[in-house]
Amino acid sequence: MHQRKIPMRMCTGCNEMKPKRELVRIVKAPEKPDENGSPLPPTIELDATGKKPGRGAYICRNPECLMKARRARRLERAFSCKIPDEVYQRLEGEMAKDG
Repeated sequence: MHQRKIPMRMCTGCNEMKPKRELVRIVKAPEKPDENGSPLPPTIELDATGKKPGRGAYICRNPECLMKARRARRLERAFSCKIPDEVYQRLEGEMAKDG
């Protein structure tokens, strides 16, 4: 029987390679123009399905990894944009609710 390959991803908090299913994807949705044509700020959210469009970064389900990534600004580097504190607070709340 052929052994299936397990996709591995690196956690942005602890920098450990782990199976993709053990990690949570954080996605920066593509920028969409508003009704006037000016671009809206990008939205950053947890992706439970792993299929939302946009740039993704992976993180352990451990809230400490999110704190490490926040202190080292690793998500900001991965998404090439400034992330407001409200987004981090929302991500922490969603992780606590899921876990």
